[in-house]
Amino acid sequence: MQTVNSKEEVIKRNLLKETKPYVYEKIMKFDEKMRRGESIAIIQFQYNYACNFLCDHCSVKRFQGKTEGRQFTLEDVRSLARQADELGLARFVITGGEPLIFKDFDAVVEAIDPQKFYINVDTNGWFLDEEKAAHLKKIGIDRIQLSIDSLDPEEHDHFRKAKGSHERAMKAVDIALNAGLAIFIQTVVTKQRLHSEEFLDFVRYFNGKGVGVFVTYAKPVGAWEGNFDVLVTKEDMDYMRELEKQFQVYTHLTPAYGLDVGCIAVKGMISVTQYGDVLPCPYTHTTIGNIFEEPLKDIIDRGMAIKYFGERVDTCFIAEDREFIEKYVAGRIYGKQLPVPCSEVFTDEDKTVKPFNEDLGGRGC
Repeated sequence: MQTVNSKEEVIKRNLLKETKPYVYEKIMKFDEKMRRGESIAIIQFQYNYACNFLCDHCSVKRFQGKTEGRQFTLEDVRSLARQADELGLARFVITGGEPLIFKDFDAVVEAIDPQKFYINVDTNGWFLDEEKAAHLKKIGIDRIQLSIDSLDPEEHDHFRKAKGSHERAMKAVDIALNAGLAIFIQTVVTKQRLHSEEFLDFVRYFNGKGVGVFVTYAKPVGAWEGNFDVLVTKEDMDYMRELEKQFQVYTHLTPAYGLDVGCIAVKGMISVTQYGDVLPCPYTHTTIGNIFEEPLKDIIDRGMAIKYFGERVDTCFIAEDREFIEKYVAGRIYGKQLPVPCSEVFTDEDKTVKPFNEDLGGRGC
């Protein structure tokens, strides 16, 4: 693991120390936790799949519409947050669906407890007006992750299947900034878009407003299941790393909180579905356990025992590794009810051999 302490990182840490000292203290222990082989996972919380859009690339398309089975209550949210806090985890991303249409959104935030976690909210921006932005800041939301996929209104609206969505999203950027809400732009990047002048113009535009751009590489899941033409290669990812040296542009492989850990699946992120299943990341649709059935710690330990998540890797398997995608995703997940139990996807040959913390000079698990 490489430690990264940029000027931007120091500023963020100092602000966090001032506004959320308890969260700051947890984050300052991340390096120590990783050297012990422990996860520092962001909890990407798919609390509800309700959404006002029908996006081309929607990764949760096959999770939507389910009505049977147990779903999260506010007490379940409190339990998840309590367990996460006990494990020293410090970050939540509330997502969906579209969180700003959740009727119980405020209660969910309260149940997580903003004083104990840094809380991000994913949004398409449709409902982010001045009043909503001020309210989000007041109840303890730290940052908005706003989805925009082109500077061209027609292209964005077509991609998001919502006429007028570009206009609202662009207004939402200034609204968030004026409200003092931290914000970055989330954008989906295919192999074709990555090398376009449009993408460079997109990054330059938002960087010019002082806003960073977070890149989500196209994945062959959800509404894009089987769409391999949009996938990037390792060379494409190297090109992105060069762009990171020039612009405020990031991916999940970008060092954060002073730590460079490579792929963050399980060790740096888990996704929790509306139905309690825990996924290694939002795009690997296999469950490593269910929060309603066993402790979060046991679930994370199970995920860390799988080599693709428990060992250090400097790529995103689900975005570019065609061998992984063909064998595990297309071969063992496609066509099945989601999420598929990890025992049906990974076998004994996939067990962790060299825990990631051995690369850090720490002890094994």
